[in-house]
Amino acid sequence: MKRIGELRDLARKRPTINDVAAASGVSRGTVSRVLNEKGNVSLAAETAVRRAVAETGYVVNRAARSLKTNRTGSIVMVLSEPQERLFEDPNFSVLMRVATNQLAERDMSLVLMVAGDDGGRDRVARYLRGGHADGALLISTHSGDPLLEAIERSDVPAVACGAVLGRESVIPYAAADDRGGARAMTEYLVARGRRRIGMITGPLDTPGGSLRLEGFTSVLGRRATKQMVVHSDYSQAGGEAAMRRLLETVPDLDAVFVASDLMAAGALQVLHTAGRRVPDDVAVGGFDDSAVATATRPMLTTVRQPLATVAEETVRLLTALLDDEPVEPVVLPTELIIRESA
Repeated sequence: MKRIGELRDLARKRPTINDVAAASGVSRGTVSRVLNEKGNVSLAAETAVRRAVAETGYVVNRAARSLKTNRTGSIVMVLSEPQERLFEDPNFSVLMRVATNQLAERDMSLVLMVAGDDGGRDRVARYLRGGHADGALLISTHSGDPLLEAIERSDVPAVACGAVLGRESVIPYAAADDRGGARAMTEYLVARGRRRIGMITGPLDTPGGSLRLEGFTSVLGRRATKQMVVHSDYSQAGGEAAMRRLLETVPDLDAVFVASDLMAAGALQVLHTAGRRVPDDVAVGGFDDSAVATATRPMLTTVRQPLATVAEETVRLLTALLDDEPVEPVVLPTELIIRESA
């Protein structure tokens, strides 16, 4: 009964580290070592402290910790795309979910900022200059983006999900093998007897845009003429517009490799409207193996990139930088997933 009464008293006021020490039966210093993951604590003591934290409802005072460690306990995820892409593209929700879970294991928070225009880039630059984040996770970053210089001037450690073209040796990154995945898809379409194969690329100032195009052309060589390739923006509307253009310039097209599942969904819609049967008349291949791939009719043959693992590796690289550990780029293999569209 006395123990219950003590816990009720703690509930009426904000518990302190001293309360945790009293409830766990260890010293304040031991509690501090457990909370700050300093080690040199027995398993029994650590278990007692974590149980006491849960029972008392103790919450770390981040402001005080920040003054002592010069750390904010937060990471900013910078999405360099228009805000509507955040809700349209399922890949971004995977990245956010995985990064949030990974950082939570280190008692760190994730802050999302969209930098798809000048205003967004200015807000991110001010946020970083103000010392509000310990590091930055860069998502869908375009080469030549002026925000990159602002990030470098801020001295905030940054890691990219996918290489930042032109800064591969400067900004560490984790990525899927874009070039290899595109090569595998193109080889598959050729093996299926397709001879007039077009491609819808992503923006060429992103690795998914340029490297997937390189994989495509490495297989087709001179057959990959300029009229067979249309550049787009990774959106479904962009995929629709690109597919219409391809049909106009290459009416005898019998296959198309689309550099994202979302764009491929748009391409399928245009082919259906044009009366082209998939895959009988035109085979369609995508890239990502996102939730979109199994929601289309027919379901997409696509290239699976291990996006969750890429996100995990990106966070690992950033936390290693924060701990002053050396890091190297990580490139993960892709896998061809065969379904109904090709």
